[in-house]
Amino acid sequence: MSLPVFKVDAGGLGGLGPGAVLTVTGPEARHAVTVRRLVPGELLELVDGAGARATGELLAAGRESMDVRLAEVGADPVRRPRLVLAQALAKGERDLLAVETATELGIDAVVPWQAERSIVRWKRERAAKSHEKWVHTVAAAAKQSRRAAWPEVLPLAGTRELAALLREPGTAGLVLHEQATDGLADLLGAPRTPWAGAERIVLVVGPEGGIAPAELEALAEAGAGSVRLGPEVLRSSTAGPAALAVLSASLGRWAGASG
Repeated sequence: MSLPVFKVDAGGLGGLGPGAVLTVTGPEARHAVTVRRLVPGELLELVDGAGARATGELLAAGRESMDVRLAEVGADPVRRPRLVLAQALAKGERDLLAVETATELGIDAVVPWQAERSIVRWKRERAAKSHEKWVHTVAAAAKQSRRAAWPEVLPLAGTRELAALLREPGTAGLVLHEQATDGLADLLGAPRTPWAGAERIVLVVGPEGGIAPAELEALAEAGAGSVRLGPEVLRSSTAGPAALAVLSASLGRWAGASG
């Protein structure tokens, strides 16, 4: 059974080695003691959200702090290319479901996309609250899946900002679209895939009403290719995670115990 995971501040594990004692304070310590009811002597895992990971033994615990003696300290490998999900805002929190699942599957960053046909709109004070909800969703999914590196939730993007992201050097874009002629699985066996040599692959998923023609044109002009996943038309909440699973397997991210 996996050890319980708790987050420390980014860099909080830096410079520490086996035998060091780290004091964890705040909500994470409170959760460990009052919710998980850990007691001295139990083993746990600490991550900093930036890739560092440590296992240790709980030495002492109070309501607002806990002391952990570290046994092993290391870092998860940085995987290339980085995988980014540009998820269109969708009703019924289907966008959050997509982000949650993609986090568990290993996405490296997510971009909330205000697509033309998105019914949901992030405006004024709602924008900040909605963005924070995505951040919390990613954090909970990252902890549940025992990730040491947590995905970044980038600012809300319109189609213009998304196209600019796709134009950045080293970026390959894949727009998931049911009318695309190329199948993602078919491209895996091509002599040279569209993402060969890329430092970052951006998966673009539209809203329930689909991606508008003008948006498809703008994304294509930015260098993104359109692909389909299969004969079925997937929901907005399903398409991104399904494509991510295909890419993760083909890129070797799931190979071996450390994948």
